[in-house]
Amino acid sequence: MTKTNFVTCDLLDANPESQVCLPNIEGKSFYSFGGKDRFCGEIVTVKCFEDNSRVKELLNTDGRDAKGEGKVLVVDGGGSMRCALLGDMIAQSAIDNGWAGVVVYGCVRDVDDMAQMDIGVMALGCIPRKSNRRGEGQTDIEIRFGDLTLNSGMIIYADNNGIIASDKPLIA
Repeated sequence: MTKTNFVTCDLLDANPESQVCLPNIEGKSFYSFGGKDRFCGEIVTVKCFEDNSRVKELLNTDGRDAKGEGKVLVVDGGGSMRCALLGDMIAQSAIDNGWAGVVVYGCVRDVDDMAQMDIGVMALGCIPRKSNRRGEGQTDIEIRFGDLTLNSGMIIYADNNGIIASDKPLIA
């Protein structure tokens, strides 16, 4: 099993202590919106509500870990469905900076374009409205959603079966 051909079901069977994101959170489920429907990497956390300032800032930085592999930005947008925290321009910046993917507990936009991009994107839904940038948000803090408790430095795995997370790598 490699970082490009894993299946979260198999990873979880072999590592039952891993955290599993609930498939239905308050009536909301995660869907794949990126061109990659399978991605994993070291987590970087950001918490922001209807303001994607920190998302844009982080995805405009080097997204590679110490081994040169792409990290995954995990965005706790409070589950808001009122505006998008990621669109095609910021997703392109993530690709340009080596990020493997983005998980958004909230919405994204420009989904037809993102579906053609070489990046993994999981989110609760899509909406055409962009967020207002007020410079708000916190990075590298513990975030919680979907029965997950996530911190920067953990490893996340996402595919069409769901999302799992672990304190240790599950793939050599």
